[in-house]
Amino acid sequence: MGPLAGFRIVEFAGIGPGPMAAMLFADLGARVIRIDRISASDLGIAVPTRFELLTRSRPSVAVDLKHPEGIALAIDLAAKADGLIEGFRPGTMERLGLGPDVLLTRNPRLVYGRMTGWGQTGPLAQAAGHDLNYLALAGGLHAIGRAGSKPTPPLNLVADFGGGALYLAFGMACAMLEAQRSGRGQVVDAAMTEGAASLMTLFYGLYAAGRHSLERGTNLLDSGSAIYDVYECADGRFISIAAIEPKFRKVLFDRLGLAFTTDDGPKLRGTLEKLFKTRGRDEWCTLLEGTDACFAPVLSMAEAPQHPQNVARGSFVEVDGVMQPAAAPRFSRTPAARPTPPEEAGTDTRTVLRGWDIPREKIEALLASGVLVETDGEQVPVD
Repeated sequence: MGPLAGFRIVEFAGIGPGPMAAMLFADLGARVIRIDRISASDLGIAVPTRFELLTRSRPSVAVDLKHPEGIALAIDLAAKADGLIEGFRPGTMERLGLGPDVLLTRNPRLVYGRMTGWGQTGPLAQAAGHDLNYLALAGGLHAIGRAGSKPTPPLNLVADFGGGALYLAFGMACAMLEAQRSGRGQVVDAAMTEGAASLMTLFYGLYAAGRHSLERGTNLLDSGSAIYDVYECADGRFISIAAIEPKFRKVLFDRLGLAFTTDDGPKLRGTLEKLFKTRGRDEWCTLLEGTDACFAPVLSMAEAPQHPQNVARGSFVEVDGVMQPAAAPRFSRTPAARPTPPEEAGTDTRTVLRGWDIPREKIEALLASGVLVETDGEQVPVD
């Protein structure tokens, strides 16, 4: 099921944006196989496998890539794939003998997706980093925060997932579409810094036009406007207001019993702060939700799956007892399947590899030599 049914993707296990890009492919129907190391690394944030949601909907085989036969197996899998995802430092795959020159020679139609923070080239290419560093270099982190405060980390949504996973998946999908016409694959060099910068395109334009100040917390969309902000209610919970356009602001003010004004500065902010603290969040929902006031309650992750809009859309699903976002976006003719639970590396290795047309005798030989490890669902040991 899903619009990508029939496509095959090989994913080399990593963290953050690589797994999310692979999840997006798997959610939308691609057949993804994840190549994990024999012993998992301890990242300091380990959770039981069923909560590792970025690895859902695809099997994982545990392969010793320090062994020549493990490398040969990876090459065989890539030879049968439309796309490949790797997120190592530049040069790592080449040192393993799995660089694009090798794999594209074997499979000229392969789209080789590379996910890094800084990109494959440049003075920082070999330096370690994480989402916050990449967002900082893109000019995005400096812009996020309230007036007079230091920049605020926006979770790792912007560089890791927005600028990383989504740009890698989109880039690979574009390249796979082009490969169907040309018969030729290529390398997709996705850098989180560049993806995060791309997401800032609107604001670079506004800044160039003199319409967006470098002083954070003073602009229309960064909490500088009273009409685009979050307000505390009487019960300590919060609501969001985003009535930017005059016609929507009028709806909001009429509902609140306020005289219409174009002011969006401290005076209006003070009025709204006092007013919204007079009632609980649910009371404001009764008054404003579903109108053109551009209003929504600020929901926690515990609350969001239960909201009537999300329930009606099936925006969240419970899989193996874990509530999680459903596949997105929606397709009218080729809907995505329900996600399946994350699996331990090496679970059902024989069946998985046979499904990728790896000969049975080769699988048995690799298992016997320890190049492959098959588990019964138990946790793979941590180094």
